[in-house]
Amino acid sequence: MKLLTISGSLRAASSNSALLRAVGALALSTIEVIPYHGIGNLPHFNPDLDGDSVSPFVTDFRSALLAADAVVFSVPEYAHGLPGVLKNALDWVVSSRELAGKPVALFNPSARGTYARASLLETLTAMATIIVPEAAVTFNGLGHPTSEELILQDRKMSATLLNALEVLSRSGPA
Repeated sequence: MKLLTISGSLRAASSNSALLRAVGALALSTIEVIPYHGIGNLPHFNPDLDGDSVSPFVTDFRSALLAADAVVFSVPEYAHGLPGVLKNALDWVVSSRELAGKPVALFNPSARGTYARASLLETLTAMATIIVPEAAVTFNGLGHPTSEELILQDRKMSATLLNALEVLSRSGPA
């Protein structure tokens, strides 16, 4: 299975990105984890700019989504909402439908992002994704490791992530 991971944070020291890097390190050999780092390169969404001469960054994003069997998002919350960069990325694929029918899961290092989570779930539902709630992972953030190395050393966090990956892999194509 090809699993695309997308962090909604552009911060170098993002705990969301660290969580997804840990996923890549933990994944079984049957799961190819492909991190997508290009959401910050996407132009501001404008339907007038879509079409035959769309930005190569948009084409790359759409191709990455098409090639994936499933997608995991890890997203911080800003001012009770999604980071603008992630919402912009999703807007680029609403009408082109690369996410439609894809199994998706939400991972989060902090339970405090309830508004962003709800907003992302609403957007992904409108985009006709297959949300896999059994594969969702939310840690409480307080007192839990937030670097890739520390996440990998934490047996409980690692086991939780592995379980979520197994559940998500069963929801994808055979």
